[in-house]
Amino acid sequence: MRVGITGYRNLSDLTEMLVRGELWRLVTTYGPYELVGVTALRPGPETWFAEAVREHGGKVEVLLPAGGAELPRTEIAREATAVHRLAPKSAGGLGDDLGRALVGMIDELIAVWDGTAEGDQREPAEIAALTRRAGLWVHEIWPAGSERPRTA
Repeated sequence: MRVGITGYRNLSDLTEMLVRGELWRLVTTYGPYELVGVTALRPGPETWFAEAVREHGGKVEVLLPAGGAELPRTEIAREATAVHRLAPKSAGGLGDDLGRALVGMIDELIAVWDGTAEGDQREPAEIAALTRRAGLWVHEIWPAGSERPRTA
């Protein structure tokens, strides 16, 4: 099962704790040998998800935009089973459109968000909508007591 992740960034410590617990609960519903977590490995839920997948025994694949983002220098990144860098738009690729690329690579999506598309962090809403239009399942995670992202 290939599972992708999107979510708010800049979450509080309390929300991190709540979300990590829900991610672990969800990740452990999959068999470790069938689970492939697909993530851009950005700070926050994407990294927490990758850690949970790895701790559960699954595999992690990293998705990078064409715009020159570097692979994080972390143990998770070093142990990824694959790194997918998007081709630039000038070469017919998706460029920096991680959402469309992600949806094309997964069977299900985990979206860490409160279900709204307000404010400056609309990406989770956009990727969840793309995923649903593709006919794929979206697991929404926003535990009771979670706080909206802090502004940077």
